[in-house]
Amino acid sequence: MKTTEEIFKNALDKEVEEQLFAIRQSMSYYRCALMEVETKFKVLNEQFSLYYDRNPIESISTRIKSEESILRKLKSRNLPLTLKSMEDHIFDIAGVRVIGSFLEDIYDLANYFLKQDDVHLIETKDYIQNPKPNGYRSLHLIVEIPIFLSNEKKWIKVEVQFRTIAMNFWASLEHKLRYKKELSNERLAEIDSELFECAKLCSTLDQKMQNIKGSKK
Repeated sequence: MKTTEEIFKNALDKEVEEQLFAIRQSMSYYRCALMEVETKFKVLNEQFSLYYDRNPIESISTRIKSEESILRKLKSRNLPLTLKSMEDHIFDIAGVRVIGSFLEDIYDLANYFLKQDDVHLIETKDYIQNPKPNGYRSLHLIVEIPIFLSNEKKWIKVEVQFRTIAMNFWASLEHKLRYKKELSNERLAEIDSELFECAKLCSTLDQKMQNIKGSKK
């Protein structure tokens, strides 16, 4: 006959196993949602090529937040460390980044994407019109899209970031330069100031490139 301790341990092991399976299953749903969104943008790019003889999308990339990153975010918000809490409160677990050629392309792509009847907009953050204090620029959308499983349809939240080549160039290098842990606070402050100036230069470059494109019409 099993002892009380053994029964409790078996029940706990089963509960942990079920929770881990539920998390893996949920991550699978987010990966499916990423494939759906990526396909939507590839189709839009193909349509632009067919009707306008150009491709507005330079590149598309996707990513899934790690479990460690999700847990840190839940803890920082004092939220329960549960699957339901993760799904209800963390909206950027699945992320798609779309790099466009010109400023105009960013908003065109976002508008065409949002016009699709199976894309539900939850939130918009326009850091192009209203850059972050450090100079960061990008258009962020939180959307919900359906994925079709073998026996059900599920709505999954995805964050979509739109950037020009210049915006992405700045953001990529800013991350590498800003988070070098061996730098002093004084040097970090200098880097912040220099990066902010670079962000303004990138913004000017985007506008000049857009103006050149407009003048060719």
